[in-house]
Amino acid sequence: MMYLAPRQGLFAIIILVSFCLQTLLLVISTDQQLSKSRAHKGEQMVTQLIDEARLSLENKDRVSLSVIANRYTSEQDVARLVIKDSNNEILVPVGNAPMQKGITIDQKATKGDAVIGSVALTLKDISKGEIIAMQWPFVIGSLLLHLLLLAAYGYIARPTKQQINALSREIDNLHRDTYAKTNSLDSRRQSNADTEDADSKTYDREDPNNKAPNSSANPISTKGKSTGSAVNTAVIHNELNAYLKSQQGTGSVEEQALASADTRSSATETTIDLLQKPTFKSQKSVIATNKLSASRSYDSVSVQVRFHDEYKMLERLAPEMRVPYLALCTQLFNEALSELLQLPLLLGVSVINEPHFEGNGAVALLKANNSHAKVALAGVMLGKLYLMLNKIIHDKHIELSKFALPVTVGVSDEAQSEAMAQLLKSVGKKEQMLILLPNEGLKQIAHHVKVYSLKRPTTVYERECAVFEGGNDAMIQRLADVRNAVLMTGNE
Repeated sequence: MMYLAPRQGLFAIIILVSFCLQTLLLVISTDQQLSKSRAHKGEQMVTQLIDEARLSLENKDRVSLSVIANRYTSEQDVARLVIKDSNNEILVPVGNAPMQKGITIDQKATKGDAVIGSVALTLKDISKGEIIAMQWPFVIGSLLLHLLLLAAYGYIARPTKQQINALSREIDNLHRDTYAKTNSLDSRRQSNADTEDADSKTYDREDPNNKAPNSSANPISTKGKSTGSAVNTAVIHNELNAYLKSQQGTGSVEEQALASADTRSSATETTIDLLQKPTFKSQKSVIATNKLSASRSYDSVSVQVRFHDEYKMLERLAPEMRVPYLALCTQLFNEALSELLQLPLLLGVSVINEPHFEGNGAVALLKANNSHAKVALAGVMLGKLYLMLNKIIHDKHIELSKFALPVTVGVSDEAQSEAMAQLLKSVGKKEQMLILLPNEGLKQIAHHVKVYSLKRPTTVYERECAVFEGGNDAMIQRLADVRNAVLMTGNE
């Protein structure tokens, strides 16, 4: 008879896991190698393209640039090629897959110290299926090797005849010992039963008129014992109650009546409280639900700008440096606000307060003067505009070895301003804008901006919060014009 190897199914699972891990490591290592080689190749292509197109880029010759770009996009790895001028305007967009993800290599074209344009080259991502198709000999060989290991284990790990015989002997000995113990117990029980029968016969022979002592005497004695124990227990309880009463205070009848009345009144008050508390909790839950409702109404928007100061550097800064920096931020914020509200798109939106930067940031309150005013869009545009301005100021200060901090922005309706402040502390990142608006506000900005939800939210507010991802070309162009106007005003 043929026996299988022990735990062959478990070994098959281990072999399968080993094959999957080996294939995964192969795909990861191959992907890293191909990514490095493609990145190096892309950098060389961008450098060569800038050298060839420098004259055409300086003259903004779109025809020559298109010819040069088409020659590079004929490569299989190239997904998209965009050539821009010095003003960041697109001259030549070339590519058959503009939405395909991949590695983007962006490099500026210079002539001397002047920047004459930039080139952005996007390389295609290699899918995992293509990598497996490229490495199919290795994958097939690894699969065959693992199957061979499984077959070898099934053949080698089978029990031998000596092991089977030894196991059979052990099982026989175990059964023999068990059978012997069972027989000894049965014999003992039989001998005890025979002894009891002999005793009963002898007793009947000596006194045939009496019954067995265990038949009627035992119940009577048992009843007597139980009755006596019950009486003793009752006596003990009575004595204990008398002792407790004697140890209590000797108050008058009136005091006892007052105590009982107080007890009844406190019980009544407790009952009333228990009846009223659920109502109060239900009212609080209704208020919280209305506050968190996605269909809540709003007519004002709060734009909170917070410094992303992880190491509390602003607190340690000397006053002669901190005060001018906060004044600069306040001036930029107010000028950005005044310039932005002059746009025809935001007609009917006004500012309630005058923002002022303090230790943690500034807050601007925008109000809709009529039902057609786009106050939610105004808040999002203000937040993005200040992020653009602060990025320029921060980079310039760092270049000059001066103090500056990045910021994070939160846009919400006024009812959710406190919740937005907590979100900025807990999940806010630098150069990021969080949005917490009802459905009407989200519909108002949906045609102009693109947002995404937070990953793995832990609270209700994090689930309702959205993160600004980007805007359409028209809105970004408006914000760029307003940013330039603010910077020109600052220069004047």
